[in-house]
Amino acid sequence: MSGSVFGNMFKVSTFGESHGKALGVIVDGCPSGVSLCEEDIQKYLNRRKPGQSNVSTPRKEADEVEILSGVFEGKTTGTPIAMMVRNTSQKSADYSEIASYYRPGHADFTFDAKYGFRDYRGGGRSSGRETLARVAAGAVALKVLKELGIEIFAYTYEIGGITIDEEKFDKDFIMNNELYIPDKDALEKIRNLVIEKKAEGDSIGGVIKCKVKNLMPGIGEPVFDKLDANIAKAIMSIGAVKAFEIGNGVNASKIFGSENNDNFIYTENGIEKMTNNSGGVLGGISDGDEVYFKAYFKPTPSIFKEQKTVNKDGENISINIKGRHDPIIVPRAVVVVEAMTALAILDLVMLNTCSNIDNLKKVYK
Repeated sequence: MSGSVFGNMFKVSTFGESHGKALGVIVDGCPSGVSLCEEDIQKYLNRRKPGQSNVSTPRKEADEVEILSGVFEGKTTGTPIAMMVRNTSQKSADYSEIASYYRPGHADFTFDAKYGFRDYRGGGRSSGRETLARVAAGAVALKVLKELGIEIFAYTYEIGGITIDEEKFDKDFIMNNELYIPDKDALEKIRNLVIEKKAEGDSIGGVIKCKVKNLMPGIGEPVFDKLDANIAKAIMSIGAVKAFEIGNGVNASKIFGSENNDNFIYTENGIEKMTNNSGGVLGGISDGDEVYFKAYFKPTPSIFKEQKTVNKDGENISINIKGRHDPIIVPRAVVVVEAMTALAILDLVMLNTCSNIDNLKKVYK
């Protein structure tokens, strides 16, 4: 299967299936000398793992990471970093019926169309569980970016049409609730809606907003590897994401240039923008301002309501899906968005070191 590798300078390759023996990732291109241990990875995996609240799947997985290579005496060696998480709570029997039909909203039909065969246990390679490998790799990238003073954080912005109030934004509150919402008032409304839909056997979608602070200007290539294009690819590669917008996004198509353009001003800090409708990106290159974007997630396709589909014999049938499923994807995906953003940005930061002769002189003279 191609398409399991992301990045050029900082390259990651994930492997494994939802109900296989393990999932993992190989990170190639990480600089040597970075302090790294399993706990550095685990704290991010703990945010993604299932079974932590009544708004996530009841599947219980410790998701304990093992670093197999690339680290010696607490430091990265510059060689490939291999990490693995073993599956311990598979219930493959819950999915035995799925082998004969195609679940609405899932990749069952498209995998059969492409490969003529699929691992139907929990979705196999297309399962959301694959994202734990991305999070492990992203944790390494985030550690490197922290050394450069670059901060990335994401949060739940909207669920089921209920949007947070940015004026009530409380960054510290994000990590203190199971939905990763920065607005205490919106939390209760959203929580009640999620619990209501779960009781109905239904699911619900939402929006994650992500911010990148302290990214230096000049990051991103001006044609095919634009900063915003690479972030978009990274985010759109997350299975449940159906739309992406950066900066003013869709709203930019509804206003005039005089309203959308960010005027420049010279301050004691140098050249700055008076507004940030660009989302920190101009011409595909970072402009030194905060990078921010939104990722739009569809409702979890596995729901406990009767649905209509087709089986492999071409018969129209009705199904009731079994198994353990999240009523909402968004909260567990917050850390996935952070991880994929870190992978995209670090790759371009490293690539940028050879964009200017002065950069090379700093290293070799």
